[in-house]
Amino acid sequence: MTEELELIYDDLKSSNAKSLDHLENELTKVRAGKATPSMLSGVMVDYYGSPTPIQQVGNVNSMDARTLTVQAFEKSMLNEIAKGIMNANLGLNPQNNGEQLIIQIPLLTEERRRDLVKKAKAEGEHAKVGIRNNRKDSLDMVKGMKADGLSEDMSKDAENEIQNITNAFIKKVDDLVDAKEKDIMTI
Repeated sequence: MTEELELIYDDLKSSNAKSLDHLENELTKVRAGKATPSMLSGVMVDYYGSPTPIQQVGNVNSMDARTLTVQAFEKSMLNEIAKGIMNANLGLNPQNNGEQLIIQIPLLTEERRRDLVKKAKAEGEHAKVGIRNNRKDSLDMVKGMKADGLSEDMSKDAENEIQNITNAFIKKVDDLVDAKEKDIMTI
């Protein structure tokens, strides 16, 4: 029975780690005022009729803290890449100089910073919901084992261990969101 419990714990940790990875990925898309190539990671470009990630049609680089450049692999794709960036609703307006796209990152207003903090907190809540769902699934497995003969003491210990794992991951989510909030609010 204890091996089965260990499998439940490992599965819970693995599922929660995936939730954390997803949160980190989503938080990199929330911009903090500094120009980073990852800001464009979610942009899809119409590449000869099929939606393609921007990284597969050009190189995205940051010239300085407020400017991104996109060097297309094919110059004929510059207009399509610009359309993809504008369609992504990032509030960015790429300038085409015939060789590459130059994207000036506007300074964030106080109101926009607060909106971005709300978005980061919402992503954190989504991650917490995922972690709580993982906890529920694990507790259901323990209940099933209890019906199959797991002792009351082992069942209670397992529930406590599952709650401890969940609490640790919820704290990691809070720490990630707090760090992103500080990053956003720092001028």
